[in-house]
Formats: sequence, structure tokens, C-alpha cells
Amino acid sequence: MSMIQVTQLSDDLPFGARITGVDIDNVNDDGVRSRIRDVFVDRGMIVFEDVEPSGRMQVALSQVFGPLQHHALKDVPRADDETPGLVEFEYADIFEVNGAELASFIPWHFDACYSGALNRGGVLRALVISPEGGRTGFADGIQLYQAISSGLRDRFEDLDVIYHSHLMFTKMRFGRPASYHAIKVRQSIQDMIDNTRDAVRSVHPAIWQRPTGEKVLHVSPWQAAGIAGHEDRDGDALLEALCQEMYAKMTPYHHSWKPTDMLIWDNWRFIHSVDGHPPRYPRKMQRTTIEGDYGLGRLEHADAASPHGMDF
Repeated sequence: MSMIQVTQLSDDLPFGARITGVDIDNVNDDGVRSRIRDVFVDRGMIVFEDVEPSGRMQVALSQVFGPLQHHALKDVPRADDETPGLVEFEYADIFEVNGAELASFIPWHFDACYSGALNRGGVLRALVISPEGGRTGFADGIQLYQAISSGLRDRFEDLDVIYHSHLMFTKMRFGRPASYHAIKVRQSIQDMIDNTRDAVRSVHPAIWQRPTGEKVLHVSPWQAAGIAGHEDRDGDALLEALCQEMYAKMTPYHHSWKPTDMLIWDNWRFIHSVDGHPPRYPRKMQRTTIEGDYGLGRLEHADAASPHGMDF
């Protein structure tokens, strides 16, 4: 059985790893699985290189980290009817961002911030790759916590942020790029957003501490509604200041895709984004959702049922 090789993602980044040598024959070996999980806990994200580009390999690799679960939004298209959590994204929506027309642009966020429970992560792979743009960005919350100003860090130590799925795409409130607006949004996407209009909002801490001791700044600008208990002008200004500080101080990794890449990130620690690409090119991605919860999020109303339009 072949052994896996682990290297740093980049010499100038304090997070991430590259792993080669994982295949369908050794992915179920206990020693290989344990080594991969240890790297994941330590480094937070892994780029698996030279992997068999298939759905069976993606699912097998995902199950190293835990059982799969369905995506939090029911309207997200499933890749098939048999594999929980395997979804497919084909990007046809177009936005103007900082003066450029881009398809597949997605602002910085963590997944399912609009639900009370946060999945563990996901394994992402590219089915159709744009020859320009289309990179996926990752920023480490441990690095962000250490990098932002002590004044902002102290103010957010005990604050919670409210999220709502209805704020996706056209209704983004915080950390919004300059000249950001929709040029073309598919009806299916608009319907998905409209279906969450009455969903109960979620609440997550802006900063939390891992069992290993590190503190994590974990804020999703994309679907943020405001600071819990401070949904006023001063609170909104404070959250906007944090988002801009995050953008200024992050040291992100931007991944340029190959067909034989698969990538996992820690959804409790990282935020991620998509650069966008020229609308004349197609782009299609497939990802899994791995079950889990860090136990610190909640729905805004303690007695609320699962939000309308969501699948837990």
C-alpha cells in the first residue's frame, strides 16, 4: 500500500497542507485516515493533489472526516439522489464587483452561518474549470484573531453576530465590495433566497476558543445581519469596521484548480470566498457536506424549529 506525503501548503502561511498519495485503495486504511485527520486539526485545510477525479473518491475522502449530511438549504441542487451532502454548483449568475463583470463571485463567509449548527467542512472539487479566474480563497480565523487590532479584538471578545440566509447575493449588508450589484441572477437562485425570507435567524460568537487553546475570529460578512443586542447605527458601524479590518489583515490562500485536486477546509475555523471569473467561461464545482457542530451557535429564538427552507 502506498504511503501519503504531507508538505506545507506554502512556506509563508501559518496554515494549510498538501497531501499526495491518497487513493481509493488506501483511503480506508486506519493509519492513513488518522494521519489525515491529525493534519486537518493542526493545519485547518488540506489540498489533496493527484487524486482520482471521481465522485466515489470524493465521497470516500469526505468520510475520513465524518459522515455526510445534506446541505443546509434544501433548494441547493443535489449531484445525485443517493449520496447525502453531495451537491453541484454551476455558476451562471453575473455580478459587477469593483467595476468588473464576474460570474461565480462569492464574498467571504463560512458555510451554513445562517443555521444554528455548523457542519464540519466539505470536500470540494472542480468538474469544469474556467481558464481565467475562478480561484477559491481561504482565510484562517486563528491568523485573523492574531492580526486584527487589539482594540477591535477586545470589543468583539464577548459579542455574537446574527446571520440570515435571506441576505445572500443582492442583500449583503457588511463588508460589501465597492460597486457590488447583480447583473443577472437566475430565477432558481432568486426563488431560493425568497424561500428563506421568514427563516429564523442564527447567532454565532464572533470569537471562540478551540480545545487546543487557540482563539478564532469567525465572522461571515456575506450573510451578517448585525451584532446581537446592538442592531443599531453604532453596532452596524462596529461590525463594518471589523469586516474591513479582516480584509486588510488577512493572509489568504487562493487555490487555482486542477481536475485532480480535492480540498477540505475547517468550517469552524476558516472563511472562504470565490474570486469570480469572466462570464464567457463555464465553471462547475461539486462538494460534500460533512456532519458536525462546534456547539456554540443557536437559533435566535430558543423554541424555534428548523428554519423554513432548510434541511438538517
